[in-house]
Amino acid sequence: MYSARMSTSDRLIESTRELLWERGYVGTSPKAILERAGAGQGSMYHHFKGKPDLALAAIRRTAEEMRATAAGVLDGPGTPYERIEAYLRRERDVLRGCPVGRLTMDPDVIASDELRAPVDETLDWLRERLAGIVEEGKEQGQFAVDLDGESVAATIVATVQGGYVLARASGSPAAFDAGARGLLSLLAPRKTTRTS
Repeated sequence: MYSARMSTSDRLIESTRELLWERGYVGTSPKAILERAGAGQGSMYHHFKGKPDLALAAIRRTAEEMRATAAGVLDGPGTPYERIEAYLRRERDVLRGCPVGRLTMDPDVIASDELRAPVDETLDWLRERLAGIVEEGKEQGQFAVDLDGESVAATIVATVQGGYVLARASGSPAAFDAGARGLLSLLAPRKTTRTS
C-alpha cells in the first residue's frame, strides 16, 4: 500500500490521515493504524507519544497538503476571477469530502485545542488568501469596489465546505458543482456598457 522507501513514521502518519478522514478520531484505533501502516505493535510508541501525538502529526500534514494544493491554484496564472474559478473547479474527490473540513465535524478534534489548531490555521489561511485575491480583483477593476474581500472569501470557503456536505448527502457531485457555478456567476466580472 505504501512505498517501500517510506519510513515507518511516515507510514504511520499516512495511515492515520486516511483513517481520520474515513472514520474520525474515535474510530481510528491504534490497532487499525498499525494494520494499515504495516507496522509492528511497538512502532507507534517508538515514534510518537501516543495516539493524540500521532493524530496531531497527521492533521498537520493534511493541513499542509491542503494549503499547498490551494496555493498551487490560487497563486497560479490568470486574473483574480480565473484563479478563484480554478480553485472552485479544481479536481476533488467531492463524495469523500474535504479531509480538513471533515475534521471540523469531529467532536474529539474540536474539543482539543491542540488538534483543532492546524484546522483553524488552515481555514484562516485560505480565507485570508482568497480575500487578498478579491482585493486584487477590486484594484484591477474586475470586481465591484464595494465587495468586502473577507466576506467574499468566507462565502467561497462556505460554498466549498457546504458543497462537500450536500454532495455526500445526495451521493452525487452535482450539488457541489451547482454551488460552485452559482458562486462564480455571482462573482463574474460585469461587462460595462456604454451609452452614446
